[in-house]
Amino acid sequence: MKLYIVPTPIGNLEDITLRAINVLKSVDVVLAEDTRTSGNLLKHLGISKPMQSYHVHNEHQTVTRVIERILKGETMALVSDAGTPAVSDPGFLLVRECIKYGVVIECLPGPTAFVPALVNSGLPSDRFTFEGFLPHKKGRQTRLQNLANEERTMIFYESPHRLLKSLQQFSEYFGPDRQVSVSRELTKMFEENIRGTVTEVLAYFSAKTIKGEIVIIVGGKTSGTKSAEESEE
Repeated sequence: MKLYIVPTPIGNLEDITLRAINVLKSVDVVLAEDTRTSGNLLKHLGISKPMQSYHVHNEHQTVTRVIERILKGETMALVSDAGTPAVSDPGFLLVRECIKYGVVIECLPGPTAFVPALVNSGLPSDRFTFEGFLPHKKGRQTRLQNLANEERTMIFYESPHRLLKSLQQFSEYFGPDRQVSVSRELTKMFEENIRGTVTEVLAYFSAKTIKGEIVIIVGGKTSGTKSAEESEE
């Protein structure tokens, strides 16, 4: 009677840990964000296990049945398409309910995209805030306004078709000279890390086709930097 939270590779399949492989071999059921994606990973690892779909669109309807099965003695592993479940992926609700009903939870360490992006950005990593995905519309400007004076390094996830919009808004709210680092396709063959001011990085990506998963690291406000509003004064 246990739930394992199992991180899976964000690109390079060699990044899965031996412990994660052993856990996936031992559980009764694998809860997967996308059974096709996770099925391919299990096949690559030579593991055959029953799978159940567990994603953002069905988790509220599914979580009660999952808890009931675990309480009856089943052991399950939760995986997302890539990285650590519950970090901008489904998982928080299930973990919260497991705690409520006294289910043992074991979270394995493993891949997550923001850690390598933060470390190789060259920006301060002693204090940082993980912001995940910005709101697409409602609340987006308010969030950016609230972050304009944030002194810690900021971490954002972004999709390829919204990258330019985000960089443009960073220039508007944080100032064009704020330092940023954009990491694209981490751990994959075409991994790319572009560092510089918001203006420089925006110019680089404006001139190319953007593909792949993206993490943006933004330097916090320091005594030597001004927000866009202050620069206009």
